[in-house]
Amino acid sequence: MLRCCEIEFEAMIDSNSKTDNPNIPPFGIEWIIDASGCCADRLRDLAIVRRVCERVLFDLDLKVVGEPQWHQFSGAAGVTGLYLLSESHLACHTYPEHQFASFNLYCCRAKPDWPWENGLRTALLASSISIRQAKRGLDAACLADSVEAAR
Repeated sequence: MLRCCEIEFEAMIDSNSKTDNPNIPPFGIEWIIDASGCCADRLRDLAIVRRVCERVLFDLDLKVVGEPQWHQFSGAAGVTGLYLLSESHLACHTYPEHQFASFNLYCCRAKPDWPWENGLRTALLASSISIRQAKRGLDAACLADSVEAAR
């Protein structure tokens, strides 16, 4: 039986990313980015979108596990990409028909904020960017009870 309380949560991320509730162990931070008003041609260009993702990975010193997965949709549709990271994942999806791109970066270790606004305005010509952060965590006692109840 996995005892979640035995996991060394504090080693995962430093104190800058802890939740305000001391009963919630920090599992990391998730950035959810929506970029709208983007150039449709750039959203269709796998090389451009891939360069954005690779810049994020390089700047934040994130470690890719295996090969990134990319798919170019047919016709005037966009691209989707996924990087499995030792720190978690980076995913992106583009919707040229709506001039929209979404990015999701989840890190189980503390990382500085990446300059999404500047990066996406420059690379995708985005006119509006929404950046949300979610500190991830669960009450360890509830998690242990849930795991036991599921068995």
